[in-house]
Amino acid sequence: MSDLLNIGSSGLRAYRNALSAVSDNVANANSDGFSRRQIVLSESPVSSGVSMLYRPQATFGGVNTGAITRSWDEFKSADARLAGSEFSEADSRLTWMQRLETSLNDGASGVGSRLTAVFNAGDKLSADPNGDFPRQNFLASIDQAAGTIRQTADDLAQVADGIEADASSAADLVNSDLVTLARLNVQIMKAGAGTSTYAQVADERDRLLDQIASKVGIDVKIDNVGAATVSLSGDGTVLLQDTRVAQIGIQRASDGRIGFLVSSPTVSGAVFKPSSGALAGLQDASEQLAGRRQELDNIATNFATALNNWSTQGIDKNGNAGTPLLSITGGASTLTALVTDPKLVPAGDSSNADFGNLLNLSTARSASGAEDAWVALVSNNGQAVASAKTNSDVTSARKDIAFSARDTVQGVDLDVEAADLLRYQQAYSACAHVIQVARDTMQDVLNLF
Repeated sequence: MSDLLNIGSSGLRAYRNALSAVSDNVANANSDGFSRRQIVLSESPVSSGVSMLYRPQATFGGVNTGAITRSWDEFKSADARLAGSEFSEADSRLTWMQRLETSLNDGASGVGSRLTAVFNAGDKLSADPNGDFPRQNFLASIDQAAGTIRQTADDLAQVADGIEADASSAADLVNSDLVTLARLNVQIMKAGAGTSTYAQVADERDRLLDQIASKVGIDVKIDNVGAATVSLSGDGTVLLQDTRVAQIGIQRASDGRIGFLVSSPTVSGAVFKPSSGALAGLQDASEQLAGRRQELDNIATNFATALNNWSTQGIDKNGNAGTPLLSITGGASTLTALVTDPKLVPAGDSSNADFGNLLNLSTARSASGAEDAWVALVSNNGQAVASAKTNSDVTSARKDIAFSARDTVQGVDLDVEAADLLRYQQAYSACAHVIQVARDTMQDVLNLF
């Protein structure tokens, strides 16, 4: 009789735990980082004995609840982590390259149009070299070109500030997650494999590893108790081992390029280059931006030099030698128009006091090469954006495939959970019925006396 009670009660406990696992799976079906739980059920050992006073007997113990296991594949998880890191790099690069493209205004009010307007205004001035309005229009076009170049330089500087802020935020998140992972390493060692606590801590560990990998490329080793060791991919510098944590810092050059440092008890301020992740994309975008800013500075310098050389070769309306029309002291952001008086436009020269110098304006236009340089800058940047977009699309597809492969192992299938729910409910009911039968039988035996 006791066998029936033992079997029934052990079954109730086992299937209650199994139903709890199914409930957790359903409740967390859409939770990031959750791995499906499974209960390991095993047959309780049969004990037997022989006595000279009693007949031989065997005692059946029912079912035992074993470990709570996570549906987890280390290799699929590592592949998904790498795919996510590569996508984050590509996506971050594309985001800032597109912002860079927006800053390089190539519309009707952009740098290219303003540069062309200067030389067009000079052509119109040659038709009426002594008119105040054409002269004023020529000076206004120069001021507008300088202002547009300054605005573009300022816009590019704001993009550089945004990249630095984004990189700093990402580095802070990595540092925070590493500290949290160090605590989880302690918790997972205390929890013990096969427990519900272990499964929860392991889920959080994997979620944090995915989050870190989305910011910087990492290599991960999981030891036999579940603790994680994290190092920089390709570099080998250890970021986390047991409870020892390294920290990532950011540095910025004067041209806006960003770099990264890692500091730990054993390494102080070592420079590293991220292999993937958002930090790698931000670093690449900052290098692209620095190149565009340098090109804009060159355009501004060449434009100012060519126009000033042209001006000093001419004669203004007062018969005096022309003065510089533009000032540039520290890159495109300092380009400023100097002349506002229409009489000071150096339209003439020694051969023709009215418009002789205007005939040489086309030579200055060719000498500066500003318009062609701007077209090349915009074109090259457009190609870089298109390449970044293609790379983002490719890595996005690769990420989807890797995540789907991981989800086939770790993900929750509600159809499977529904089938398990019915199965465990029926088993639970059967065990309850076994106890009821044992109770009724015992009662019938007692009623005999």
